[in-house]
Amino acid sequence: MALPIPRSSRRTTSLQDTSESEKLEAASSWDALEWTKIEPVSRSVLHVNLDFLLETEEVVVEGYGVVLVNTDEAGTLIVTNFRLIFLGEGTRNIIGLGTIPLATIEKFSKMAARVQSAPRQYDKTPSQRLLQVIGKDMRIIVFGFRPRTKQRRAVFDALLRCTKPASLWDLYAFTSGPSKFNNTNPRVRLLNEYFRLLGKGSYFASMSMIENGSFTLYNDMWRISSINSNYTMCQSYPFALIVPKCISDEEVIQASTFRARCRLPVVSWCHPGTGAVLARSSQPLVGLMMNMRSNTDEKLVAALCTQLSGMSGVRRKLYIADARPRKNALANGAMGGGSESSSNYFQSEIVFFGIDNIHAMRDSLSRLRDYLDTYGATSSDGISSFLRHGGWSWGGGNLSSMSASVSTLGDSGWLIHVQNVLAGSAWIAARVALESASVLIHCSDGWDRTTQLVSLASLLLDPYYRTFSGFQALVEKDWLAFGHPFSDRIGIQTVTCSSSSSPFELSRQSSAGSFTSSPIRQSSGSFTSQAPNSSHVQNSNNYSPIFLQWVDCISQLLRMYPFAFEFSPAFLVDFLDCVLSCRFGNFFCNSEKERQQCGVSEACGCLWAYLSDLRASEGSSHVHYNIFYDPLKHDGPLLPPAAALAPTLWPEFHLRWACPLEAQAGELEAHCRKMAIKFSELQKAKDVAERKYKEITTAMESLSAELQNEKQLNSSAMNLAKRASKEGEVIKRAVQSLGCKVHFSSSGDCTVGYESNPAETPQKFINSTSKRKSDGTVQHDEKSDLSVSITVMAEDVIPNNPIGRVCETLCPLRTQDGVCRWPDAGCAQLSSQFVGLKANFDAFDKLSIYDSYF
Repeated sequence: MALPIPRSSRRTTSLQDTSESEKLEAASSWDALEWTKIEPVSRSVLHVNLDFLLETEEVVVEGYGVVLVNTDEAGTLIVTNFRLIFLGEGTRNIIGLGTIPLATIEKFSKMAARVQSAPRQYDKTPSQRLLQVIGKDMRIIVFGFRPRTKQRRAVFDALLRCTKPASLWDLYAFTSGPSKFNNTNPRVRLLNEYFRLLGKGSYFASMSMIENGSFTLYNDMWRISSINSNYTMCQSYPFALIVPKCISDEEVIQASTFRARCRLPVVSWCHPGTGAVLARSSQPLVGLMMNMRSNTDEKLVAALCTQLSGMSGVRRKLYIADARPRKNALANGAMGGGSESSSNYFQSEIVFFGIDNIHAMRDSLSRLRDYLDTYGATSSDGISSFLRHGGWSWGGGNLSSMSASVSTLGDSGWLIHVQNVLAGSAWIAARVALESASVLIHCSDGWDRTTQLVSLASLLLDPYYRTFSGFQALVEKDWLAFGHPFSDRIGIQTVTCSSSSSPFELSRQSSAGSFTSSPIRQSSGSFTSQAPNSSHVQNSNNYSPIFLQWVDCISQLLRMYPFAFEFSPAFLVDFLDCVLSCRFGNFFCNSEKERQQCGVSEACGCLWAYLSDLRASEGSSHVHYNIFYDPLKHDGPLLPPAAALAPTLWPEFHLRWACPLEAQAGELEAHCRKMAIKFSELQKAKDVAERKYKEITTAMESLSAELQNEKQLNSSAMNLAKRASKEGEVIKRAVQSLGCKVHFSSSGDCTVGYESNPAETPQKFINSTSKRKSDGTVQHDEKSDLSVSITVMAEDVIPNNPIGRVCETLCPLRTQDGVCRWPDAGCAQLSSQFVGLKANFDAFDKLSIYDSYF
């Protein structure tokens, strides 16, 4: 499981059963053991910073100088209220193999082993104090303790107390509370999935909708019924059910009496295009003679066979898929159960899948676990599989031993069971996708094999269920809402109704069972199990890895269709670890009713929120994401042919403890993920470079536009300069025609001389441009050099101004009364203090002023 977010925590409880004298006394005898040699440890975990503990996780007891026999590592063993933790002696790092949540422990027991020395010294040789822990996650681990230190007893007693709490609310999930992984009400999510199936995705469920019963939507064929809102009709069904629109609630109640545990046929999934459905139920109560019938049940099942779209009057075919072997179905008739008769159900066909019951699955997984422990690299007896049976290679180096190990894998039967579930689900999906037929699926009670087949067929048919959100909706609908008994199957506290003073009586499943223990081997020593000192944490009659097997089937499909799933095998492993660890409350109890009555969703954290938070921490590069996922490649149903349904061991789960190096089947995926991350980084760098390129290109275009504008301004200035030069020449000729001599200097100044008075000092005027304002003043414009103003003082300032006299006597534009006929000219300003003359080339052209005027 992905390592949870740690926190610094103080240790609230410590149990230390050894004294310094006992440790010193044990040192000499401990070093004599052949399978490990370590120095006595003088440091206790009391002085270690336990910042790896989770929130509200508390240490119960610790043992030091403990050896993990599987890997021959020495370290410190800590029991908390949530898990068993093994810390490496040198690094104080958590050793994954030796660290297991308490709820994941299937059973544990004390063992003793003697190292056979010389015959006369055999009785003097101390026995090894061993503690064997068998996990539900395919591992068998053994811890070795120093003799006469009482540490094994302390750890064993702590495990007894912590794995068998007095009440359901003593489990760690209730102690830690929801924390930041809050859980919304799962009934709201169930209604949203129902709305999606009915084509009412625009509606959104809420608690108010549940409270006032306004969630009973419908379409042309199906409706949501609230008949089970108080769980009075069926305690193991959800509060809302999808039933045919033509069936009334009264008929629904009547039909439920003909099915085992009142689990009547209801719709689990419907095809949005063809109208075909996957329906589920329990076995019919036909009796020993198979002659009991129910008209209402037959009417309800017949309503599943709606008319084929586009074919008036033609009804679709109905397949009734019985997950059990035929002989088992007949045997159930002796207890009132049995199977349907096709003659009683309209246009139907009965098919038996031959999937074994929960007891066969439990024994099969136990044999597979023993096989992996026997032939794995980290065997619980500390002997490598390369050296087993005295050989030098795998399997003992001889063909018979190798054949025996292979046959042991086959004898476990696990892969055959997985193949049967896969084949049945693929057959159901093909009937719906290719024939547009409806399928009713059931087994005995309708909550184990039925759930496996319905949910797996739905996943094959609907691409939505192959995404993160769809996978959650599928699990919550078909497994949780429809009453798969998780408490019984996983082996945790069960809530049962009782007549006692408390509303619920919590009973722990007893543990005796048909599980075969790890093989007893006579290698370097004598291993003997101490049966009276063993403890099992589940009832062998109810415990079964049904859900684990279903997830295993999904891993097989993911291997066959790597582009079809949004999630990766690593997500499935972490998901299973979360379920088995019971850190979150989503999978507590046996039904939706029990979880609602216990308030699990409000009191415990949410597994889905935790996994979503993990993914959000790293985004799409997180290991839970399938880097090969292509939703367009498989946007329809997955219909694997029978030849492709050849399962193999799931390396990431089955081999991760027994063969850790070989379990790295995800190394290629990890390498591809690194390449994908590198590609993503390069893509981001490329995007940054492209943005910079666009910015630079835009800047260059702007500079080019400015340069072009400057060129145009320069060209305009050149034209204006040429024009000013021509105007200057005209003004010069005009002034010279008045008898004045004009000299333009490079500085812009001009000197005007008068021939009539050569002795007079020449007047100096400034060459500038001006604009006449409305008040008669002249405004200079430094930006323009298109005209030249020659200004002289008026006669009241310079009485003998020849310019004024010339202007008054010779200007042809002045009238007799002294009014200027050229009011726009620079020289025209009546009643002013001066008389000016401004040459304007355009004005001269307009007035046709030629030299002959002067």
